[in-house]
Formats: sequence, C-alpha cells, structure tokens
Amino acid sequence: MWQLDMTANLMVALAYLAIAGAILIPLVREGHLRANRLGAATAAIFLTSAVHHGSHAVQMVLPVFGIEMHQGLALRTAFSGWHTVIGDVVSAWVGIYYWTMRRTYGSLMRGATLFEDMNERQRQALEINDNIVQGLFVAQTALALDEREISQEALRSTLDSARQIISDLLGDSGTELELGPGQLVRGKPAMVAARPMVGP
Repeated sequence: MWQLDMTANLMVALAYLAIAGAILIPLVREGHLRANRLGAATAAIFLTSAVHHGSHAVQMVLPVFGIEMHQGLALRTAFSGWHTVIGDVVSAWVGIYYWTMRRTYGSLMRGATLFEDMNERQRQALEINDNIVQGLFVAQTALALDEREISQEALRSTLDSARQIISDLLGDSGTELELGPGQLVRGKPAMVAARPMVGP
C-alpha cells in the first residue's frame, strides 16, 4: 500500500513543481515577480506543496538503500491507510488535470496574464477611454455641429476599436475558450439610452 502512496506523492510533487515553474518563470522573465504578489504567492503555495509531498516520497524510498530506516519505515506505516492513499491520489489527479486544461485555457495562462493586476486593469481602462469614449465624444460633437460625415466616420472607427478591444480581452485568435450555453452571462442587462424619435 505504501508503494501506491509513494507514487502518488511523487506525482503530486512533480505536477505541483511544474505548476510553480509555469507561474514563476513568466513572472521573472517579464519582471513582474515583485509587482504581482498574487502570482508569487500562488507559485509559493505550489512550490511548498511540491517539496512537502516530494519529501514524503523520498523518505519512503530511502529504506530500500538502507538510509533513515527508522523514519522511512515509520512513514510507510503512517501512509499505509486507505484514507491517506486516496487523499494523495486525488491530489495527484488534480495536478495532472490542471495540465490537461492548459491547452484549452492557453491564452489565459500564458505569461503573467494568469494573474491580472491593477496595472493591467488601468491599462485597459485607458485604452477604452482613448479608443471608445473619445471616439463617441467626437461623433456626438460632430453630430451637434451637423457634420454628419465626420460623425459617421467617428462612429465607424469607434466601433472597430471596440471590436478589437473585446477580441483582445477574450483571447488571441485560435485560442478561444470552448464555451457552453449560459457560460457568458451579463451581471446586469445592457442599458441603451435612446430618446424617442420625433417626426418633423
């Protein structure tokens, strides 16, 4: 029984270590490790869990080589119950399942964007302001001055910008999520203020 638990602990250690690396390496490469504390803390959780489970696996196998016999045999006995084995097998399955999801959610898990921070939110807000809000203001002003061509061009340009921003937020081309019915539901209904049209 301990052999199964040792294997499960080893799988947990390898999967969690790989997850920690997948989070840490992009953060370090992009210089976001200090700024992105959520990502760093999440990586630390996976890293410490990997070390914890890995040490259990190593301690259980050491008596085979005549090393740390007392501690290793005691750990084998402690980890020979079904409840312990099932818990470690489930942990290993969760780690492996995470990697099967990376293909589907690749655009969300690539680089530091896995953990969106306030700087990213501010950048998106500025982009929306520059490309959409200002465009609508130009269209409104032109319409008030009876410059219909300028107003229509500003609206077309703003609509194109809005579509591009939405496409960027949803993910890169070719990496879209496989969404089922009802998975993208608005928190609030779309509100479009429109004045009633009055005839001449």
